[in-house]
Amino acid sequence: MQKEYKTLTEIAGPLVLVEGVEGVKYEELVEITTEEGSRRMGKVLEINKDKALVQMFESPQGIATEGTKAKFLGRPLEIGVSEDMLGRIFSGNGDPIDGGAEIIPDQKININGAPINPYSRDYPADFIQTGISTIDCLNTLVRGQKLPVFSGSGLPHSRVAAQIARQAKVQGGEGDFAVVFGAMGVTFEEAEYFTNEFKKTGAINRSVLFINTAADPVVERIATPRMALTTAEYLAFEKGMHVLVILTDLTNYCEALREVSAARKEVPGRRGYPGYLYTDLATIYERAGRVKGKKGSITQIPILTMPEDDITHPIPDLTGYITEGQIVLGRDLHQKGLYPPVNVLPSLSRLSPTARKVTREDHEGVFGQMYASFARGLEVRDLAIILGESALSETDLQYLQFANDFEQKFINQGENEDRDIQETLSISWDLMTLLPKHELKRVKEEYVEKYLPKK
Repeated sequence: MQKEYKTLTEIAGPLVLVEGVEGVKYEELVEITTEEGSRRMGKVLEINKDKALVQMFESPQGIATEGTKAKFLGRPLEIGVSEDMLGRIFSGNGDPIDGGAEIIPDQKININGAPINPYSRDYPADFIQTGISTIDCLNTLVRGQKLPVFSGSGLPHSRVAAQIARQAKVQGGEGDFAVVFGAMGVTFEEAEYFTNEFKKTGAINRSVLFINTAADPVVERIATPRMALTTAEYLAFEKGMHVLVILTDLTNYCEALREVSAARKEVPGRRGYPGYLYTDLATIYERAGRVKGKKGSITQIPILTMPEDDITHPIPDLTGYITEGQIVLGRDLHQKGLYPPVNVLPSLSRLSPTARKVTREDHEGVFGQMYASFARGLEVRDLAIILGESALSETDLQYLQFANDFEQKFINQGENEDRDIQETLSISWDLMTLLPKHELKRVKEEYVEKYLPKK
């Protein structure tokens, strides 16, 4: 029988200090009962001799040091998982919020997960088609990869996330495909947008949604991505599914970490974030991957907004060290009315060479040619601003035309436009007709003859 303690001595923000405890473990669940009888949950954050620091999952409002009881439950925070979770919407702490029945779990799993043994990890492979040309052609996503989206305040990352969730499918892989979507600290409007988008398109049937709004407790925000990833691990490694995990917005998650760290009076690191921010983010990102002998996989697309569009900010900076590339959304493209405003040059997918080998024979060369030609076109555009177009050579003018058309026809596409890789590569070859044939140095001659449209 669990022991109850009436020795609460201090309450600071979401933290409660309980003294005189025995046999309490780190991460153990705690049930706090107020004098009026209301019950709230928390977890053990720190233990020092007979003192336990408890982090509340709900508002501590109404909790007093007198008359309040704390019961330590002897188990960590768990989520009950089942295949019936597909098609359902949950709160950030795993409770159904779609009006449906309670889930009858197949098993209950600790949300903190177990690290994948590096020896048992399989190399990420197989192409995941998102239907977005700038990702599929230039920053190809691979099954088992973690590829974050770096955005900025006011940019349409929510729309991009919803589009990827609707359209993503595995090419060259066997097994069912599922999406686990975790939203942290989003506004009520954003939560409604995601819910309606998934329902409207039918994508909800293969998805599990966890939604923590800005009005929900800050501490719940820290549990939300772990709830989502635990569900993804069950679907991937127990049920053999290919799972795409989309987490938005990691910046809100990091702000929650900073708030709890400040309440604990920890020594702050860069920009006030806790010194263990890197380690904490790694516990989320490193739960992506493939396991030898298992059919399923977890692919992650975390989305984070860069404060003041600063890519050197601690959150994108540390994320870049852990993940395999980044998709960067550009404000200048958004201001031109282009969607999705993917800034091609600073974007990168370190595992894309693996996927480009299995899509189509010309993909590797097309990637190099498109990237190099667009970079040259942007240089010419800058030159034209300084010298005027009259000072440009004929080849320079062709590259300028290529850059303009690249933005309008390749980067720009409809929010509901699902381009397969064949269509994306065809658009690429059409754009290459704007350049002299002798400039196509990065594509094999045999592919130029085979795929380049005849003028």
